[in-house]
Amino acid sequence: MSEQIWWFVARSGGIVAWGLVTLSVCWGLFLSTKAVAKASQPARLLDLHRFLGGLSVVFTAIHVAGLVADSYVAFSWLDILVPWAAGWKPTAVAWGVVAMYLLVAVEVTSLLMKRLPRSLWRQVHRASFGLYFFATIHGVQAGSDTLNVWYRMSMLASVNIVAFLSIVLILAHKKKGAVAPVPISTGRGAEPSAPLVSVE
Repeated sequence: MSEQIWWFVARSGGIVAWGLVTLSVCWGLFLSTKAVAKASQPARLLDLHRFLGGLSVVFTAIHVAGLVADSYVAFSWLDILVPWAAGWKPTAVAWGVVAMYLLVAVEVTSLLMKRLPRSLWRQVHRASFGLYFFATIHGVQAGSDTLNVWYRMSMLASVNIVAFLSIVLILAHKKKGAVAPVPISTGRGAEPSAPLVSVE
């Protein structure tokens, strides 16, 4: 077994986690801008958004575990959990630490959505934009694959797509005065859910 196996695990786990965060944010924007509002099964579309978010937590955990287990670049739990504590690229790693905490906050409040005030849930869920931004900066500054052309193209495409969807959402908000919730029917007479991403 290669001595760098855990470094490869950490790298691949981080890239997949960032990709899943990107997909989750994009899907949330799709739902909020009602780009898929006329779909026949919108509840399943919301479930996909939640699934992508949950899966990003799993791969973030793999990324973190790989870093701690790796001996190629030594990371302690303190380095992983405290911003600017790492000796290796401290600022680049700090972006990742902050992104990890935002991811946990967004996912935990999503799981507790029915028990939290809707205004609180919205405020925390807006942190998804910060999560995406910090995770992307972390991937650019700390990623050891930045010289790979496909990696850079994926980053660039991701930023452009998220920016475009965000602009569409802002314009829709200005045009209508508010972003209408996407009607999510559970088949049990439940109230429609609020938009996943709001700019109110």
